Amino acid sequence: MPLYSGGSGEDAWMEGFKVGYDRGFFAGQVEGGVTDPRKIKKGGAVKRKLSAWNKFVKANAKKPRFRLRSGAPNLKKLGVAFRKTPAGKKKRR
Repeated sequence: MPLYSGGSGEDAWMEGFKVGYDRGFFAGQVEGGVTDPRKIKKGGAVKRKLSAWNKFVKANAKKPRFRLRSGAPNLKKLGVAFRKTPAGKKKRR
C-alpha cells in the first residue's frame, strides 16, 4: 500500500518520492531539532594506513624530476624509482 495519497502517473510518484526523502532526511530527529543520540557518530572517522607506494607518491610526486611538462605526476618514473627503494623491493602478494 503506498504511503502517499492517490493520484496517477508521475505526480503521484513524485509525491511518494518526497515523502520517502523527507523521512530519510529527518530520520533520528525529535521535536526541537535535537538529533537522536544513537545517530551521532562517536569520534572522527578512522583513516586507513597508507601503503608504502602511497607514502612514496605523496612524498615525491611534487618533485620536478617526477613531473611531466603538463604538470601531472609521471607515474612510470615514480614506479621505477619506488622499486629501487627497500619498500619497493619487498615481495608483493
